[in-house]
Amino acid sequence: MRELGRRTAALLRAGDLVLLSGHLGAGKTTFTRGLGEGLGVRGAVTSPTFVIARVHPSLRQGPPLVHVDAYRLGGGLEEMEDLDLDVSLPESVVVVEWGEGKVEELSEARLQIVVERQLGGADGDGDAGAGEDGDDPRRVTFTGIGPRWADVRLEDLAPEGV
Repeated sequence: MRELGRRTAALLRAGDLVLLSGHLGAGKTTFTRGLGEGLGVRGAVTSPTFVIARVHPSLRQGPPLVHVDAYRLGGGLEEMEDLDLDVSLPESVVVVEWGEGKVEELSEARLQIVVERQLGGADGDGDAGAGEDGDDPRRVTFTGIGPRWADVRLEDLAPEGV
């Protein structure tokens, strides 16, 4: 998942909204850690569950990474307004875990990533279970929505059984 995040980072640019979904322990945060490495951002990318959002500035003149965990937020976009994601989005890459049904209105274009893995074996910290990257295979589905993603070959990113 981490390597997949690094590869995906090469496609991202300022203004991109990425929605990550999948069960607890599916590897969403591990994927985002790889994104952070690929984007060259400062700071350890860890789950922002209790702080809701973290900003990781770029170390190489690229866009900052805004990492949001909407798991504990029950409402839609109005509850997310306090995070000022609409202000951050134009100059940042914004990744929202558990954002489906909550942040789609931020942008007409977004990258939706669904991570599926067999349930069981999660280590309870929101990351992949068996090892640092998790040893069990995942199925990752990338869906680009809007004109931004019309000509991007997402199918090359995630071979079956990541």
